[in-house]
Amino acid sequence: MRIVALGGGHGLYATLTAMRYLSPDVTAVVTVADDGGSSGRLRAELGVIPPGDLRMALSALMSAPAALADRVDGPTPHGPSAHELWASIFQHRFGGRGALAGHPVGNLLLAGLTEVTGDPVAALDELVAVFDIDGRVLPMSAVPLDIEADVSGLESDPRISRCIRGQVAVATTPGKVRRVRLLPADPPACPDAVETIREADLVVLGPGSWFSSVIPHVLVPEQLRALRETRARRMLFVNLAPEPGETTGFSVERHLHVLHAHADVFQVDDIVVDAASVPAGRERDHLIRAAELFGARLHVGDLAIPGRHVHDPEKVATLVKQLCEGELSRYAVRAQES
Repeated sequence: MRIVALGGGHGLYATLTAMRYLSPDVTAVVTVADDGGSSGRLRAELGVIPPGDLRMALSALMSAPAALADRVDGPTPHGPSAHELWASIFQHRFGGRGALAGHPVGNLLLAGLTEVTGDPVAALDELVAVFDIDGRVLPMSAVPLDIEADVSGLESDPRISRCIRGQVAVATTPGKVRRVRLLPADPPACPDAVETIREADLVVLGPGSWFSSVIPHVLVPEQLRALRETRARRMLFVNLAPEPGETTGFSVERHLHVLHAHADVFQVDDIVVDAASVPAGRERDHLIRAAELFGARLHVGDLAIPGRHVHDPEKVATLVKQLCEGELSRYAVRAQES
């Protein structure tokens, strides 16, 4: 299968790990609006697209072969593989108090290659080739983007919304995010990402920070058009729990309504949620109706690592495989059965 996974940060990392259980042909399409930490410093100083989420996607694809081998053959007695070692090096952050403090090695490599090649896609492809990584990592846009949000609850009158700007500000606001926009307002899509989405067999969106890693993917007009026109099976994975700041107090149903409000033409085939996040009964019935806004069927299953709000890659891969093979399984929840 040709699989495309859209998102950013830790959510995309988990999705990529899961998808690599199913196919070596996995492409990550990554948000590029981060303005905090090392990524924010590099985009401000060098004018490059923020490399952090791109680095994490590379590390996920780099780590996957070792994880798959361990699953089949058991852990190697000779220590980490070359892929595991380099994935760890990519993620390693410099210590100390100087100019390099806090920068991950992978961010600097990617920023440097982008300067040399003059093209972030060429830089990413070069790293994929040098480190013999199966799959590909692409930015959602080849230019750095900004997120702007309408937020209520920051004024004495709760009816008044304030406009805030920046991914970090949106992710950490004590108010309630109502709507987000990308700046520039009509951002250019990455042509390679658009082509890959159109040619995919499976496209997966989410989980991840809802307003800063998931919704932005439907705010790039050309990419949204590709998502609408692709013949791929389209799956949406909803977060296991609300994220402090961005979606505090959100139900799973609220996540869906907010996404639909930002792109009411966006359609998917399957919406997948963890059973523990949506108890059976009226709440799940409401969720089935929310899924119908996207023309989707709802699928509920045990998808989390026990005791943690993290998706289990093997459980996710198993469910996706069952859905793609058309098997009737215990995960499916049909509207007519409600």
